Amino acid sequence: MGRYQYHVFFCTNQRDDGRPSCNDCGAREARDYVKQRCKALGIHGAGRVRINTAGCLDRCEQGPVIVIYPEETWYTYVDQSDLDEIIEEHLRHGRRVERLLINREDAI
Repeated sequence: MGRYQYHVFFCTNQRDDGRPSCNDCGAREARDYVKQRCKALGIHGAGRVRINTAGCLDRCEQGPVIVIYPEETWYTYVDQSDLDEIIEEHLRHGRRVERLLINREDAI
């Protein structure tokens, strides 16, 4: 097993050319919320969950975007309730949230 059970990357990219950016949708605040929530639940840290900032994941038009490793699971989200569902289902119970998935082939 790697250092973390789940390594979560939030695209927090801000494009300057007018194209959609994940940060236009509050990605930095979403990352901060998930990190705080994981800490409060006691699932953050070595051997568990790590929340990180990523540069552009090149999917901003489908964003905001999160990718979770090691499974390479790509998600989008709209609001805090979507983030809570990802935390509860994927990070706590290992179950994908099908309705929030981004097609993996589109995410490559």
